[in-house]
Amino acid sequence: MLYWAAVFFVVALVAAILGFSGIAAGAAGIAKILFFAFLALAVVSVLIGRKSVA
Repeated sequence: MLYWAAVFFVVALVAAILGFSGIAAGAAGIAKILFFAFLALAVVSVLIGRKSVA
């Protein structure tokens, strides 16, 4: 999921450089959502991993 967030971030950067502001905003929004979803899943994974060990 972090890979796809990085891909959409790069797409947003390229689109912004080329002047496609609508596409850049959409790709940046998707990248932001994917990044925060990745963070939430990583935290849940760490908490579940700690609970099963103890």
